[in-house]
Amino acid sequence: MMKTFLVLLIAGFAWVNANAQPNPAPKPRHRFIVIAHRGDHVIYPENTLAAYAEAIKNKADYVEIDLRTTKDSALVSMHDATINRMTGGKGAIKDMTLNEIEQLQVKSRDSLDKTIYRVPTFEQIINLCKDKIYIYIDFKQASAAATYAVLKKYGMEKQVLIYINGIQQLIDWRSAAPDMPLMLSMPNSAKDVEGMKTFINQAKPDLLDGDWKEYTKEMVAEAKGMNLPAWPDAQSKDESAAIWDQAIAKGFTGLQTDHPAALVKYLEEKGLR
Repeated sequence: MMKTFLVLLIAGFAWVNANAQPNPAPKPRHRFIVIAHRGDHVIYPENTLAAYAEAIKNKADYVEIDLRTTKDSALVSMHDATINRMTGGKGAIKDMTLNEIEQLQVKSRDSLDKTIYRVPTFEQIINLCKDKIYIYIDFKQASAAATYAVLKKYGMEKQVLIYINGIQQLIDWRSAAPDMPLMLSMPNSAKDVEGMKTFINQAKPDLLDGDWKEYTKEMVAEAKGMNLPAWPDAQSKDESAAIWDQAIAKGFTGLQTDHPAALVKYLEEKGLR
């Protein structure tokens, strides 16, 4: 997740202030929101249909996908800008056609896994997820207008939220789809309630993200009082029930996780789900 908002221009802030609206997130299905980071990628390769299907099976509320655009304007999901890490090929997604992308096989971390995994298209993801799980779009490199057109085509406007990585994305989404809920991470300067409020008043996010450790209990309460859900990232090499205990003690009602099945089970056992 990028934190580009330290360099937002005053003119950009003014445009956002004039046009942004407070938009609710999709209607919650549970009291505590579980966001499956790149799908359930501990079991299946990240950002594959199998990883997303596993998140559905395990009752997560959202799958997080990373949206990018091919050379011929197709929308696909992959975290990296290149195919180098996740496939046997090399090159930038933006320089490849959809047909070239579809020939690739996504690597599994399990050397014994002989299943063929592919890079999914946005439409394939929608067909899998619609009415089963919400989609959290980490908006990496795509057109807001083109993405929104696909959402409208499938009637998915109320089943997604968009994570914003830069000022131009924020402007583009507020222009293309003023009612779309947009999630932003706070800048490093927002270290207390006043800093957070300054950022919120300028950027007008609909939801807040970031690392759970960056928030104080008072900041979470203030955001809640402003009707702004804060669903930060818990995923890390140290993610465990101890981390979840500390995050919940701060007042969070949603987390992004690398272990959706385990987090759901934990929440159910705590009576929080």
